[in-house]
Amino acid sequence: MLYLVTGGAGFIGSHLIERLLELGHEIDCLDNFNDYYDPKIKYSNIKKCNDFDNFKLIEGDILDEELLDQIFRQQQYDAIIHLAARAGVRPSVQQPKLYQEVNVRGTLNLLEKAKEQKIEKFVMASSSSVYGNNKKVPFSETDSVDNPISPYAATKKACELIGYTYASLYDISVTCLRFFTVYGPRQRPDMAIHKFTKLIANNKEIPVYGNGKVKRDFTYITDIVDGVLRSIEKCNGYNIYNLGESDVIELMDLISIIEKYLGKKANIDWRPRQPGDVDITYADVSKAKTELGYNPQVSIEAGLKKFVEWFKT
Repeated sequence: MLYLVTGGAGFIGSHLIERLLELGHEIDCLDNFNDYYDPKIKYSNIKKCNDFDNFKLIEGDILDEELLDQIFRQQQYDAIIHLAARAGVRPSVQQPKLYQEVNVRGTLNLLEKAKEQKIEKFVMASSSSVYGNNKKVPFSETDSVDNPISPYAATKKACELIGYTYASLYDISVTCLRFFTVYGPRQRPDMAIHKFTKLIANNKEIPVYGNGKVKRDFTYITDIVDGVLRSIEKCNGYNIYNLGESDVIELMDLISIIEKYLGKKANIDWRPRQPGDVDITYADVSKAKTELGYNPQVSIEAGLKKFVEWFKT
């Protein structure tokens, strides 16, 4: 199969592409290598992919409609796997227009191409952020997501709605995957586990916002990749799936496990709670288990051990 993967040089995208290439698929990776974090990290992420003859890197932006026209004139894709986005809750509060432009208009541009080219499968990354501060846990795909508390979350909900519209109007199968705090080797440096590990290792203070009792459903990268692969295979009609570990841990307990595997104590810099932060993320993955065969395998303890081992290399 020939797939276009947007945001393919990022953390999740690069792991997914490596697996797809190993399975023998042909991959075009579209990434703009923006400066949200050091672009050198993204080039390093896909270094292994360059060894495959069935891999092609396209440096460009999903907002560049002329480039998209050129790409889709040259190839007839079996599916679009859309991971490109401006990520992060807190930065979206500072730059809401940028997040709307990239996440919503960028997704619309790709759905237009899927419509024009009659591409039957469109799998896109959504986020657990759409649940906001829902009081009912664990979060289920049937829960109301009408109260996002960050521009990032609002853009992801908007993309799901646009995806539904295109699935209904143009007979495109659209699958939206609500990722729950993905971590593992090559995780973005701004994410909590990577940032905390680096700061503790270097004897620097780690910022903890609020009381440290927020809870997160951390999901190891191999489980996410497995879920994405299954969703591509079974993409049919319009569907939303939670992809999480379906387990939660308090932030301070997370820090304790990182301390254990680093063999160092953390110095905490207590800070006020930040706008847009939610109290808990917790995935009900029963739908993904039933319909996709998704079955997360890596506990937070085992995953953190793997991450710290990678960090030390």
